[in-house]
Amino acid sequence: MIVLGIETSCDETGVALYNTAPWENTQPASQGILGQALHSQIAMHREYGGVVPELASRDHIRRVLPLLDASLAQSGLTLKDIDAVAYTQGPGLAGALLVGSAFAKSLAQGLKLPSIGVHHLEGHLLSPLLGDSAPQFPFIALLVSGGHTQLMKVTGVGRYELLGETLDDAAGEAFDKTAKLLGLDYPGGAAISRLAERGRPGQFDLPKPMLHSGDLDFSFSGLKTAVLNQVKKFQEKNIDDADLIAQFHADLARAFVESLVAVLVSKSEKALKQTGCKHLVLAGGVGANSQLRAALNEKAAKHSFEVHYPPLDLCTDNGVMIAFAGALRMLVANNGSTTSGAFDIKPRWDLQSNNLI
Repeated sequence: MIVLGIETSCDETGVALYNTAPWENTQPASQGILGQALHSQIAMHREYGGVVPELASRDHIRRVLPLLDASLAQSGLTLKDIDAVAYTQGPGLAGALLVGSAFAKSLAQGLKLPSIGVHHLEGHLLSPLLGDSAPQFPFIALLVSGGHTQLMKVTGVGRYELLGETLDDAAGEAFDKTAKLLGLDYPGGAAISRLAERGRPGQFDLPKPMLHSGDLDFSFSGLKTAVLNQVKKFQEKNIDDADLIAQFHADLARAFVESLVAVLVSKSEKALKQTGCKHLVLAGGVGANSQLRAALNEKAAKHSFEVHYPPLDLCTDNGVMIAFAGALRMLVANNGSTTSGAFDIKPRWDLQSNNLI
């Protein structure tokens, strides 16, 4: 079965084609990727310091058809070869989701194909199955994508149990807000990570929110506020030496990353112990963070569990993860889990409510 995937939840337009044959024949799932194309709107939104929903929606309209053509050309297929269309149904920006839903549903109806709405986080959660070292069910998933930071127990496709989530700012939001405080461009995650590599350890004692809370929930608003307080203290000194300012920013960035990573790693380890799982999946945009990956790998080596990552190019939003998740859902549901003809987007959508069982 060849599934077309369309992703338009926020500021990336992604289109991809996935063939389920390798998955069904227990071959590496990555062999099923036939073609993919992606356009990021980062350059457009950087001027505003964040995503502008109306601009995002309009750009999706401009990009989705050329990206479909590019994916088909890369795969050597035509529209007649497609068996189903998967699209991001939610969560995300309402206008952006409508673009993908309308395009996918119209295409599917025109070709008389089934269509299936995919939960955006499910796409991220399952994307490590496309990596070189695919996890075995059950596993714990640490989802760090945009406004979401969650720990899930995954016992199969469409079988998810929420163990903990952020109570305020998610990790990605904390990265972006801290980057803005330090004068870095949007998006903040990669910029903060690079800056932190030049920082000196032990220069700031920032809080590690909810590290010892006894549960698996997260909170990063306090960490962001602590960074703000340090910036204000430094500004009161009226230092105009460019080198000292740059070192201050690097030191503070390092302290911020170390605090955030410590919380994510500690909570993930606790989730593994509580559930007895031996496999941890890291998924979502923050999953590309080098410091977080290094800390998880170090912890895994000491405590005998395995960490699995999606390929780096599949950490951010993309069409491959939507095509893949839609394909797996259809296989599990025996091709019966398809959506209606209405443009039924879900800007806010609890992943557990989308369980198959």
